Amino acid sequence: MGRKLDKLTPALIDFIKSQKLFFVATAMEKGTINLSPKGLDSLRVLDENRVVWLNLTGSGNETSTHLLNKDRITMMFCAFDGDPIILRLYGSAQAYRSNTEFWKEHIGLFPKIAGSRQLVDVKIDLVQISCGMGVPIMEHKHQRESLVDWAENQGEEGLKKYWAKKNTVSLDGYPTDISE
Repeated sequence: MGRKLDKLTPALIDFIKSQKLFFVATAMEKGTINLSPKGLDSLRVLDENRVVWLNLTGSGNETSTHLLNKDRITMMFCAFDGDPIILRLYGSAQAYRSNTEFWKEHIGLFPKIAGSRQLVDVKIDLVQISCGMGVPIMEHKHQRESLVDWAENQGEEGLKKYWAKKNTVSLDGYPTDISE
C-alpha cells in the first residue's frame, strides 16, 4: 500500500539519483494539463524537501506557462528495474532563466548542456510512495543525444530564434517566460 511522507528519506534520495527518466506534470486552473518525460543529467536533489531540474529546449514550454500562473507541480519516478516503486513528489515550483541569481547560483550543479532553457526549483510538500508492480522491467541502453546534438547545431542565436517561434506561447495561448 502507498505511504505518505513530508520529506525525502536518504533511501528515496538514492532512488531518485539512480533514475534515468522522470516525469513532470503541471496545470493551470483551466486548460491543458502538461505531462512531460525528462532525461539526461538534468535533476539534482538539493535537500530532503527540494529538487531542481534543468529544463531543456523542447517543442513547447508548457511547464513555464503553468508555473507562471499556478505554481503547483507533480514529479514522478518509476523503477523499471529492482524493487517495484513509484515515487511522486508534490509541491510548488518556480522556473528561472539564465539572467537570474538563482540560475547563476545553481547552474554549476549540472553539466553544460546545449539548449538549457530554465532551472525549475521544486519545493516538496508531500512525498508519496506506491507499488510499481504493474510497471514493466526495462533495460536502459543509453540516453538519446538527439536533443543535445540538435541544440548544439542551432547555436545560441538559432536557439533564441527557435524559442521566439516555438516557445513563447502555450498550447492554450498564454505567454511563457521566454517571451519576456
